[in-house]
Amino acid sequence: MRKGLFVAAAAAVAGVVAVGGLRAGDAPENLTLEAISGEVLANDDNTLLVDIRTPQEWMQTGVIEGALLVPYQGADSFLAAVTPHLKEGQRLALICRTGNRTSRAARQIAGKVEAPVVDVAGGMVRVLGEGYKPVAPMRKNCPVC
Repeated sequence: MRKGLFVAAAAAVAGVVAVGGLRAGDAPENLTLEAISGEVLANDDNTLLVDIRTPQEWMQTGVIEGALLVPYQGADSFLAAVTPHLKEGQRLALICRTGNRTSRAARQIAGKVEAPVVDVAGGMVRVLGEGYKPVAPMRKNCPVC
């Protein structure tokens, strides 16, 4: 049953991405929805990946290697924590469990930054379902681990 639900969710995400992601009237110009693989997210120096889940979620599933771990509690406090890590020219990618939180957070953040903001489609559920092997959260990138 779980596998069937995952396949249905992945198909829905693929459909959204295939038809152009977010509609132009729904989101700021610097916001995109992308189904990026875990391997690409872990190795893309041009993207700052921020995992906005809770510390409990990080511990349960692991995280994408190199991700900055900052729970999302509001745009201003989030940006205060993340902006010092964002290098000039980098994209800011957000990932959560399934994509629901990042959908809301990315819209709030995109209106406050000039950097391209990426909502990682399907979240960790999709990334893990595609076979990515997560790492344990590390003290250097986890404020509470």
